[in-house]
Amino acid sequence: METGVPRLDFITKGGLLQGASYALLGPPGSGKTVLAHQIAFWHVKHGGKALYVTLLTESHARMLANLEAMSFFDATVIPEKLHYLSGYRQLETEGLKGLLELLRRAARAHQATLLILDGMDAAKEFARGDLTYKRFLQELQTFVSIIGCTTLLLSPHYSGDLPPETTAVDGVFELSLWLSGPRAVRELVAMKFRGSDSLLGKHELEISDRGIIVHPRTEVQFSNPTEQTEEPRVRMAFGIPRLDESLHGGLLSGSTTLLLGAPGTGKTLLGLRFLLEGARQGQPGVYFGFYETSQRLIEKAEGVGMSDLKRFVDEGLIEIQWQPPLEHNLDALAERLLERIQERKVKRLRLFVDSVAGFRSASVYPERMSRFFSALSHQLRMLDVTTVYSDETALFSPGVDSPQPDAAAYVENVILLRYVELRSQLYRLLSIMKMRESQYDSGIREFSITDKGITVADTFESAEAVLTGHAVLRGAPAKSPSSKPPMGAKAGAKKSSPKPKRKATRSTGRRRS
Repeated sequence: METGVPRLDFITKGGLLQGASYALLGPPGSGKTVLAHQIAFWHVKHGGKALYVTLLTESHARMLANLEAMSFFDATVIPEKLHYLSGYRQLETEGLKGLLELLRRAARAHQATLLILDGMDAAKEFARGDLTYKRFLQELQTFVSIIGCTTLLLSPHYSGDLPPETTAVDGVFELSLWLSGPRAVRELVAMKFRGSDSLLGKHELEISDRGIIVHPRTEVQFSNPTEQTEEPRVRMAFGIPRLDESLHGGLLSGSTTLLLGAPGTGKTLLGLRFLLEGARQGQPGVYFGFYETSQRLIEKAEGVGMSDLKRFVDEGLIEIQWQPPLEHNLDALAERLLERIQERKVKRLRLFVDSVAGFRSASVYPERMSRFFSALSHQLRMLDVTTVYSDETALFSPGVDSPQPDAAAYVENVILLRYVELRSQLYRLLSIMKMRESQYDSGIREFSITDKGITVADTFESAEAVLTGHAVLRGAPAKSPSSKPPMGAKAGAKKSSPKPKRKATRSTGRRRS
């Protein structure tokens, strides 16, 4: 039986079993009532009949008033298809035996195929012990299984021992609500599910005007990845001659690349250049970013010689997906990205994710990140997507430390961008740190960003001059080929005086700002 709750049926591998009984546990505010009603309205919409019985809970009028804003709510099915009944009076006067008899009569009278019993803690209070309570549950289960009626039992539950009904029912869903710093986190666990497999562990959920949406953990959704299809691989160039030469023609299609560098080193512009070059060759591209809107990206591109970005965006060849700087759910971001790519139904798609930090800030479990990105990157490969991620290093650091030490598990290629200071001036350097399944040039090159675009130096000499701290200004006599000035060094400098030369500050090439 389908639940109609987005991705809950994916967790249960097909939905609930007809005639089975399930416990929905969780503290107040965790979403039990919303979840039960969402299932009920879906059930009656598709031809079933539901009976909702309350035991010492809020009034039916108040309950329905709180649900009216939900998109699944439909007042026209009440009371013919979805009937409400209070069972507390029978429970108070006749105990569990009277309640059971009421449920039997009402289920038959309304031909219910779904029974929801809300407030099971009240029923437990009237039992003389756990044994009496379990006997009541067993008799109820026997009855509903005979008539083929699926049953949901709602109970408040806090941390600690599980209530007795968890041992008697066919399945248990535990909902939780907790704080991660100032952020409220809702989660669902399918603790028990007889008769079918299920995705174990915690899965985040959200409650909106659409009701409850479950977001299964990405690494569990794709825990059994398929082999990559044998598509011929081609080179995906950046359109920057010297960089493409260093990459032996470009990145391999279907690969994953990490642009690593401090803020301001040019990661976003280099990623946009990758998308732009693809569009010029007729290859579609997607920008999935967290920091800059479409308009700001277009303005930034126009300032560095990439004015045709706007045209390709207007034509739909390049799509900009901006995620506002709000609280995000990690797996919801992955779902949004994968669904959008699948909707485009194209091959040889280029993707630029700016940046990994946006996903990292959305996670409440930092230890998940390596497995999460491994699963996401593999799915992107299966879709024949060539992915470029950006990620930041420290602005000032004596070394190059990746914020994601396990990045080697999900990226084949790493390109490092960095600043180097020489004589009170900053220079940008680029180097290819790693390129799996391909030859590459490992030399360090200087690169510059101007209103004409991104330029990478023809040789290693300018970078070598910067790194050694012996750059020679233009106009000064060159002592050797290796003493050429860095790109962008100021011209027209006068010859130095015969006074003893002041030693240039030696740079290791590892400082950045």
